[in-house]
Amino acid sequence: MIMKNKFLVLLFLIPLVMQSKPIKVMLLTGKTDKFHRWKVTSSHLKGTLDFYEIFETDIVTIPDNDEDMKKFSPSFSDYKVVVLNHNSSGWPEQTQKAFAEYVKNGGGVVVVHEANNAFPNWKEYNQICGLGGWKGRNENAGPYFYWEDGEYITDNKPGKAGHHGARVPFVINVRDKEHPITKGLPEKWLHQNDELYGNLRGPAENIHVLATAYSRKESKGTGKEELVLFTITYGKGRIFHTILGHTGDDFSDSVQDVGFQVTFSRGTEWAGTGKVKQKVPSEFPTETEVLLRNLTEVKSH
Repeated sequence: MIMKNKFLVLLFLIPLVMQSKPIKVMLLTGKTDKFHRWKVTSSHLKGTLDFYEIFETDIVTIPDNDEDMKKFSPSFSDYKVVVLNHNSSGWPEQTQKAFAEYVKNGGGVVVVHEANNAFPNWKEYNQICGLGGWKGRNENAGPYFYWEDGEYITDNKPGKAGHHGARVPFVINVRDKEHPITKGLPEKWLHQNDELYGNLRGPAENIHVLATAYSRKESKGTGKEELVLFTITYGKGRIFHTILGHTGDDFSDSVQDVGFQVTFSRGTEWAGTGKVKQKVPSEFPTETEVLLRNLTEVKSH
């Protein structure tokens, strides 16, 4: 594996897009588990959106105590897109209802990595995410969903939801080259070491597969081609779901990966507008070459 220096290529990665009116984004974060560093992830996510200069992003932090949670009531309708970077529970009933109505009425959503672990018993949340893992999910949550021989497979056999092998690099395989999010991207590119989620289960309604990756048994994976990028529709709402983007105590390289940043930003634009005006950068990971940049360090360009 070859890794290019992020600073040498930065000039080639300047976004080539003009937007007269910024897309308002709520980055909803906090309240995650011990395996994920939400503050680190949020810093990179906001840095990525800021870099592309077409978004106006506010960070909204989910309370970590019960008393504050009772008053937790974000104004979802003020935003075109809500980016979910959390693994919380216990939202007030009225907040859950407001979020589901926001999406049903056309609000955009981006689901990042462990956000699909949250709320195993909240029906609408799982319909919005499409697939999820862990937290007691089993066959009652819905079928397994993966890719095989050129099509997606739903498998209703019993079993727990959620698995990942060793945190290693893996190749992303684009399955829809014409979707606005993936159009113009290489058919294959190498993604920096990350948790390749597998054995996800869920309602799997209105899912459209954009990209997959093979979870190698040699790396303690599932031995299946797992979904890594996909979209869902819920009412009038557009949802982009990326299982990529792990940050833990051992590393945070996955969110510095240019492939992650580009697809996250393009997915956020699509969720908010239904279109993608961003150009694919001239420098992008290849099938054998990872490309990194730390956008939390980029103040201007």
